[in-house]
Amino acid sequence: MAGLEGIEQPGRHGGATAARWSPAVADEQALHALELYGDPTEREVLLPSLPESAAQARRLAQVVVLQRWALSEKLTEDAVLLVSELVGNAVRHTGARRFGLRLLRRRGWIRVEVRDPSRGLPCLMPVRALDVSGRGLFLVDKLSDRWGVDLLPRGKTTWFEMRVSDR
Repeated sequence: MAGLEGIEQPGRHGGATAARWSPAVADEQALHALELYGDPTEREVLLPSLPESAAQARRLAQVVVLQRWALSEKLTEDAVLLVSELVGNAVRHTGARRFGLRLLRRRGWIRVEVRDPSRGLPCLMPVRALDVSGRGLFLVDKLSDRWGVDLLPRGKTTWFEMRVSDR
């Protein structure tokens, strides 16, 4: 769940620790992810195709979009959620060992790209109220201003863009 990354889990001795989530813990984890994987605004960073990589990608997006680019909290929340959805799709559906993450900003826009070696195209499916999965691209479609897929000689890049106000 979003916002729970900073909560400590039960320790080796079976007892849960009393630490609570805090922005400082989340910031520290985001900066650690940046140190570990690199800066996705400078170059594409490669992450292992593992479920826990979605949390690392969220942290990278959070540190860039909220702290470095100083964009609104609402835009950051939406962007971080959509990063998680694209990464989740890359991990679940491509069979890749690694995927790439890139964050770009130009006047009035941010763009997030997730590259993987599969040429299988994501499919926007209708979503019903009781569906428990399959909402990822629906969310991308509703919360971003535009999104798409660019086929590459070896794989694809799935991306979304969001408008931002430049000060």
